[in-house]
Amino acid sequence: MAIKRKGLKVFLLIFAVVLFLPEFPVIPVKGASAKDWSAQSFWFEPWGKSGVHKGIDIFGKMDAPIISTTYGMVIFAGELPRGGKVVAVLGPKWRIHYYAHLNSDSVFIGEPVWSGKPIAALGDTGNAKGKPAHLHYSIVTLVPYLWRIDSSTQGWKKMFYLDPAAELLH
Repeated sequence: MAIKRKGLKVFLLIFAVVLFLPEFPVIPVKGASAKDWSAQSFWFEPWGKSGVHKGIDIFGKMDAPIISTTYGMVIFAGELPRGGKVVAVLGPKWRIHYYAHLNSDSVFIGEPVWSGKPIAALGDTGNAKGKPAHLHYSIVTLVPYLWRIDSSTQGWKKMFYLDPAAELLH
């Protein structure tokens, strides 16, 4: 019984630490600046099958290095129908950083990453095929921000999706 309590205390301590650690995000396309994306593209509609665009597209040259925006752990590295080649990193504050349309990735599930670590190469996979090379970058919080819900299309999802442009520029 004492072992279970100790394990629970350790889990709660880790949960609290990760929940409140600060983030110091960097732009995920090496060499890119705020001029390489449109800040108005977050929650833009209409946007294909998803209805609204829940991230930003950062444009660059094919195979430009994609770097982790923050420290964390890789929780997915593989392919999805719309995203193509994708990497997802669980970072501080229980936020998932989602990188899509990659040409290739260079990480594995469970790998620790840090801000600025190369994780992939820019591409046009998934539903970006035939379009200019770009990174679709989204931030999803696992801790709902209930005050962000509004009456826009899919506005209830705003409690989970954060505006990456605002996070990168603060």
